[in-house]
Amino acid sequence: MGDEIASPVFTREQRKVYRAKVQRCLDVFEQMLRGHAFEFERPLTGLEIELNLVRRDGQPAMANAAVLDAIADPAFQTELGRYNIELNVPPRPLPGDSTLELEESLRTSMNRAERRAREVDAGIVMIGILPTLRPGHLDGEWISANPRYSALDEAVLAARREDLELDIAGTESLRMYSPTIAPESACTSVQLHLQVSPAEFAAQWNAAQAIAGMQLALGANSPFLFGRRLWAETRTELFLQATDTRSPELRNQGVRPPVFFGERWVTSIFDLFEENVRYFPALLPETTDEDPEAELAAGRAPRLQELRLHNGTVYRWNRPVYDVVDGRPHLRVENRVLPAGPTVVDVLANAAFYYGVVRMLATEERPIWTKMSFDAAHANFTEGARRGVDAVLYWPGIGEVPWDELLLRRLLPLADEGLARWNVSTAVRDRYLTIIEERAKNRVNGASWQVAAVQALEDRGLGRDAALTEMLRLYTEGMHANAPVHTWPVP
Repeated sequence: MGDEIASPVFTREQRKVYRAKVQRCLDVFEQMLRGHAFEFERPLTGLEIELNLVRRDGQPAMANAAVLDAIADPAFQTELGRYNIELNVPPRPLPGDSTLELEESLRTSMNRAERRAREVDAGIVMIGILPTLRPGHLDGEWISANPRYSALDEAVLAARREDLELDIAGTESLRMYSPTIAPESACTSVQLHLQVSPAEFAAQWNAAQAIAGMQLALGANSPFLFGRRLWAETRTELFLQATDTRSPELRNQGVRPPVFFGERWVTSIFDLFEENVRYFPALLPETTDEDPEAELAAGRAPRLQELRLHNGTVYRWNRPVYDVVDGRPHLRVENRVLPAGPTVVDVLANAAFYYGVVRMLATEERPIWTKMSFDAAHANFTEGARRGVDAVLYWPGIGEVPWDELLLRRLLPLADEGLARWNVSTAVRDRYLTIIEERAKNRVNGASWQVAAVQALEDRGLGRDAALTEMLRLYTEGMHANAPVHTWPVP
């Protein structure tokens, strides 16, 4: 979704032309997978972190244009809401002490951005859903001044032909309607990228799907939405409902939503792109002049822009990515499961665990997806999102097991061995996997800390709004201190 859009409105003729062009791109992509050289000799990782902007009183600051002007760093970009920005970290290899260097670089970038944001009366918070956000904040001028966001808003509502319904039953419940996709802007995440070869893609994607539930149990950080306590990771269900192009009748017919876990294990990256084209109508049908067949015949890597743009509006939790850099095409798995925060060190610990476990699961002699149904993986995803540190997950050979027991006994040793196979240094493995271990032993993640803090503050007599505001202040202090969330005291 980073590509620019010329117009928020599209004609019927544009949609017809776009559909044909997407199919041509898919055919060319299939040819490339059979015989083109892809860049993968040195696997690279990438990172994106979505951030919230707040005023001094903890309320959303609708000021991303002014903040980005003050930061003046191209690594920071707009996101959907005016109270959102995104930090894009350049790709880097995993081996050695690279992650320690990344931690220092991220903290430096975030601290500098925070200082600059303060110059325009805003602060930066890395959290899955901003707990002080209320529906009233999303009236009026909430959307970022970029045509692609307006185009997406127009497309989703035009497809539905009615307001969006949010209906989330959790510890407390929320039901409301929205005339725009504004609630989607509440969802801020961390995206982990891994560059892979065409032959390795299916195994890496399947492995990432298999551990998505564990990622949520371990890293949930979004328990509050619009003042209500809902799921441990409310962001996943909110994102699904806030972008849903289906009417209730189409939902009942089994039509797939744009936010999509998937339905099956795959054998190739082509399976996912073909599924996109077959099942998902275009939201942003903008075409380019590129002739993909001619580009490929000339020995160049086509950009396949229409296929890429279409893929950018199918929000898989593990998304396939095709891209071209310096004339060389490559493939990536983009893991979109995790929420932002609570701290830089927590984010990197989550990333280390993910990369290590996926490496091992993807190379097992008898892969996990041959022993586990896809429905079980999806059920784990929902369980991790709903219950967080109270989640009970299914794992082949064990059955139903508390997430912390599964992590400590089975997956943490795999993560360590996987990172070792990436030639990641002992110092890196010890620092970040120890954080994962202690988080599991203490059964604490960002969501459980937020809930405990709000409960403690309410027990002292604060109302919900005041408790959430004070919790956010304490959270922000912990975020800036970069102490792992499992070490934070409950007030």
